[in-house]
Amino acid sequence: MGETSNAIVPRRRLGADGPQVPLLSLGSWHTYDRMDFHDAVDLVTQAVEWGVNLFDVAVYGIPGQRPVFTDVLFSAIVRAAGLARTDYQLSTKIWLEGYPAQSLREQVERAMFRAGTDHADLAILGDIRDPDLDLARLAGDLAELEKSGLIGHWGVNNWSATAIRTIGGHALAAGSPGPQVAQLKYSPCRRSIADGAPFAELFAAGLSLQASDVLEGGILAGKVAPAREIGRDPGGVRERIIASAPGIAEVAADLGATAAQVCVAFALSHPATVNVLFGATQVSQLADNIGGLRLLERVGAAALRARLVPFYADREVVSPEGP
Repeated sequence: MGETSNAIVPRRRLGADGPQVPLLSLGSWHTYDRMDFHDAVDLVTQAVEWGVNLFDVAVYGIPGQRPVFTDVLFSAIVRAAGLARTDYQLSTKIWLEGYPAQSLREQVERAMFRAGTDHADLAILGDIRDPDLDLARLAGDLAELEKSGLIGHWGVNNWSATAIRTIGGHALAAGSPGPQVAQLKYSPCRRSIADGAPFAELFAAGLSLQASDVLEGGILAGKVAPAREIGRDPGGVRERIIASAPGIAEVAADLGATAAQVCVAFALSHPATVNVLFGATQVSQLADNIGGLRLLERVGAAALRARLVPFYADREVVSPEGP
């Protein structure tokens, strides 16, 4: 397995105004739907014991398709594990496709009802698909959710640097500290946005990075033909990423680690990274990914990043400005 977990996962402050969060967090992209319930309880219990107590839980259903209940299952898992609400932090998604016809409050309240709680510590805004989205109105509505305690802080998922700067200004005017974190795809293969100059300016101003899709849906951990749905493919570079998987595995073997640990360590090597978000269905996978922290400590950020330069797949393909 390579590096293994032997300590509680450290914590960092989210943005300039957010809470302390663990360096690693567990996502629920259809995860609990696919697990034996007892295994899921064991996973969540062990995660909290190791300090991985930030859980990204959201409604991932699509109207007209078979409903999913991963967030509803999470509420049952928490109860079965005997966890109090103060034992874990909850991150939810806010989808913008139905906004403003459906209010943010209604959406979040329904999501919290499904998750079995009354508030989210963090809310991440989904992709902007409407070019005419009223960011001033959106910022004001988010400020109201913060003031009411329904959400603690908020961030964005795969937004452009320009859109983040714009809503940040509106948020300050509405009495909100604004976005604290940008959730971005980030791996040895997808680097252009998080490593680019536009986001470097935002990070320098206090925005944090939450690295997601660090294993490209499992491809970089050796699952070159994932059976489950995985994230979208900006720049159309997935075939390049599949071709890179064996090389990353060779680097990992040379370092006495696993490919998953190399990818987690790479994501943590970015100076703005506050958290790496990944999915796991087994305690062994969780332990393996935690080992990425030990790998980074042993090898060092500069040396690790130098070894992974050949696998940079979206260079000059994806704009550093973001979507």
